[in-house]
Amino acid sequence: RAPRRVLLLGEGNFSFAASLCGAAGTRVVATCYEGEEEVSGRERAVENIQRLRERGAEVVFSVDCTKLKDCFLPEKREFDCIYFNFPHCGRKAGVVRNRDLLARFFLSSADVLAEDGEVHVALCNGQGGTPADQPQREWHNSWQIVAVAARAGFILSDVHPFQAETIHGYKCTGYRSQDKSFCVVGALNHVFTRSTPLSPKPMACQIQLESHKVCFQVPQVLVDKMNRGFLELNSNHPVRTVKEKLTTELSQAFPLQETDCCLSPLHQGHLNEVCHSNLFWISLSPEETPSAEEMSHGLAKAVSFSPVDSCRGTDKTGWVAAQEGCCVSKLCYLRPSLLPCAQAIIQRGALLPGTLQVLSGPVFRKCLIAPYSMPVFHEMVLAWAVDRSTENSCIQMLASSIRTSIHSLHQAVSGCRGNISLWEAASSEMAEPSGFAAFESQLSKIQYFIRMEVDAFSSCVGVIRAAHGEAVSSELAVVFASLNLDLLTMLICGIADWRMLWTSDRRFSLQFPRGELRLFKSFSLYPPSYKHDVSFWVPEGEQFDEVAFHTIARQVSGETVVSIQLIDTFQHPEMGRKSLCYRLTFQSCDKALSSQEVAEMQLLFRKEIKQSLRVTLR
Repeated sequence: RAPRRVLLLGEGNFSFAASLCGAAGTRVVATCYEGEEEVSGRERAVENIQRLRERGAEVVFSVDCTKLKDCFLPEKREFDCIYFNFPHCGRKAGVVRNRDLLARFFLSSADVLAEDGEVHVALCNGQGGTPADQPQREWHNSWQIVAVAARAGFILSDVHPFQAETIHGYKCTGYRSQDKSFCVVGALNHVFTRSTPLSPKPMACQIQLESHKVCFQVPQVLVDKMNRGFLELNSNHPVRTVKEKLTTELSQAFPLQETDCCLSPLHQGHLNEVCHSNLFWISLSPEETPSAEEMSHGLAKAVSFSPVDSCRGTDKTGWVAAQEGCCVSKLCYLRPSLLPCAQAIIQRGALLPGTLQVLSGPVFRKCLIAPYSMPVFHEMVLAWAVDRSTENSCIQMLASSIRTSIHSLHQAVSGCRGNISLWEAASSEMAEPSGFAAFESQLSKIQYFIRMEVDAFSSCVGVIRAAHGEAVSSELAVVFASLNLDLLTMLICGIADWRMLWTSDRRFSLQFPRGELRLFKSFSLYPPSYKHDVSFWVPEGEQFDEVAFHTIARQVSGETVVSIQLIDTFQHPEMGRKSLCYRLTFQSCDKALSSQEVAEMQLLFRKEIKQSLRVTLR
């Protein structure tokens, strides 16, 4: 392998570079801001420079850390690691000037760093402004290093003590631009890596609907989540591993048959009792191209359902169209549940009595922004035809088997048993359902909620219901269980944020070799958060659609809005108009997110809610 190229910036007396120079497989380029004559007057600097040169290191003077591209020829860039220990503007420069120095340094580093390279920045205790600093300074009085690095597309991937006493021959210098040492007790080394791009590109999707191929524009909020193939045979994704291990555990208690759920994600018709604002509606009408607003939000006009005599090819917008001669209704929706798929199997008479039928696949639901509320997740549905006289005991048996399987899986990963509990739907102790549980309650009556608690995290991960209307015969009834595989994976593997399951960053998938589940270690530490408020007048005589409001926030921010709070309401005493004020919190779990990017998102959000929800901004 080629030697690892390491760039050292801001060397005061080159003692750090001299200690690093002897490492095997490392080629050091040591630099400082000052000229050679000025540096030579510092204690032991000449000795260290000579040692570096004798060992084959390159020593460069008068290097500006904010203009690195100008200091190195194109073929000499691509450093694997850049070290900048205790950067400072000099003398009594305040936090604002030092933040600016760091911002320009990170932008400059991006020009000369290898794609998988690292940037190491050592700061004195408290300067970084992260929870790793003890004590932690107030945000405004720190260098805000994570937020500053985000402007150049970097995320903080590691932070550890800078142990000067373990570095042979190292002596810090430069206190107030003098040849004097300074206190490095409690100093921290911050390790930054490149982030993946923030904004996914729009996409169209071609699928099979009944006997025809159709193409539709994917709602912007889902463009990075369609056709990801997490459950396919060649996938190493932990969601698939959880699904496979659960299936294996359940097969020890039941005869089991899996159905490959490669069914169309588009459904037609109506779901009884389901609120239509929770569905992602898709228009397939070749005669009426949806507006840009409808395409971006997955909304559609309330047009009547009618057959189409013939369909033309996809137009320039990427919408519509199926093969000639097809009959496609104008409106479809992305499937919110696999329950109708299971019911279709029963209606075809394909459900064998006593055999546990397993279906799994992604489902799509518009929902409010909350920690465990996700617009798309992988669902596993279990259907079991049982003797009607033993229905209650069979429900208990299935529930107990699911609990045991989840217990076993969690203990194998973490070494401890999570608390898996069953709550009767009619129990007074059961809180008002929300997120996954709330939508499931719309589909049909629920007997039990399956709840999982791990440390401070707790969520409903599944439901169990009996469906008498889906009886295979007069003697048989069908018991259904629906499990949210994404939530289960999060709680089993210690993944705090559901968005991490959908990251395109390889550092996530590399933590889960094929068939293995492990506790997840985040590669983006202490991501910065930003708060913005928006207030507006609600249209008179109309009920405000909060789900649409949250969906627009998801879309314009690329899922970086993590919280929306209603902080104020006002009713005009004379006009009777109602005003709402919301606070949005932006934060990414896996990508660099800068304050400038968030400000642009906020402006776009204001524009979109004005157009889509017809509110009057204040």
